[in-house]
Amino acid sequence: MITFDAVTKRYPDGFVAVDNLSMEAETGRITVLVGPSGCGKTTTLRMINRMIDASEGRILLDGADVKEIDPPTLRRGIGYVIQQAGLFPHRKIVDNVATVPYLLGWDKKKARDRAMELLDRVGLDPKLAQRYPFQLSGGQQQRVGVARALAADPPVLLMDEPFSAVDPIVRTSLQEELLRLQSELNKTIVFVTHDIDEAIKLGDRVAVLRVGGKLAQFAAPKTLLSEPADDFVREFLGKDRGIRRLSFVSTEHLRLRTDLTVSSGTAAAGSSDGWLMVVSEDGRPVGWQGRDEPFGTYVHGKDSLRAALDAALLSPSGQAVAVDPAGKVVGIATREALDAALAEAADG
Repeated sequence: MITFDAVTKRYPDGFVAVDNLSMEAETGRITVLVGPSGCGKTTTLRMINRMIDASEGRILLDGADVKEIDPPTLRRGIGYVIQQAGLFPHRKIVDNVATVPYLLGWDKKKARDRAMELLDRVGLDPKLAQRYPFQLSGGQQQRVGVARALAADPPVLLMDEPFSAVDPIVRTSLQEELLRLQSELNKTIVFVTHDIDEAIKLGDRVAVLRVGGKLAQFAAPKTLLSEPADDFVREFLGKDRGIRRLSFVSTEHLRLRTDLTVSSGTAAAGSSDGWLMVVSEDGRPVGWQGRDEPFGTYVHGKDSLRAALDAALLSPSGQAVAVDPAGKVVGIATREALDAALAEAADG
């Protein structure tokens, strides 16, 4: 648990970066700090590991005031991931990852074994271990940065806009990787971003900060979207916050039609609007019968209503193909079913 108790950061010229901040980052959860430039997100993060010291108030790490902990000792127990990864250019990847274990006095073999284990865990080919940072793509470097932060198995992980410098496809991949790792490791993560979509996707709790370092709202993403505290939060979330809310609505009760599918090679009369999904012998979607048109799929009961809607929008049919976790077709979500689900979600 990381507790901010009336924390203020005031610089000698009188500028207040963080103003009377009180909140808790729960153990084993991802807490996201989000807000416009100049709202004190990074300052707040850096006060946790004392790269910046608070002017007033207390920051407690599992009940201990961080000001009472020697900074180097404190930082060795906290993983830190920054934008652009911040790797040592003259060190091979394996030695970059092993940096903190080396500082803790681990022997070289143990440190490198740990590094290799983590490279695999973050989805990197072990062959990359002997390369230098400049030989890796931006996304690969960010994965190395995450591996390095995890090397000494710290209970706390601080992440300062770690994915903002990569392209959208890689960014999505890195976000999914972080969520996968967190499901296995249950670290206490404080994550800084300026992107509300990233905050909503990753955060168990989201702190929205306004310029001047004041806390505007601290809530679970679902609550944030459905009950914004004021006009500032509402405007920061954007006019499409209603669409974002659909990310928290399950497709479990979405009504499906099973009469709009046909086995591969089987002739069948068209449906009322002419759209039938051809299914292969092993149950996977092939395409619309007699039509060279795209289709979209979602995992029924696992993916959100937003994912189902996205899948429907990919096809001129306006219908989404529902599959199980193995990728086999379980039915078709028609426009009527999606409209009904959207209306129910709006009422809720």
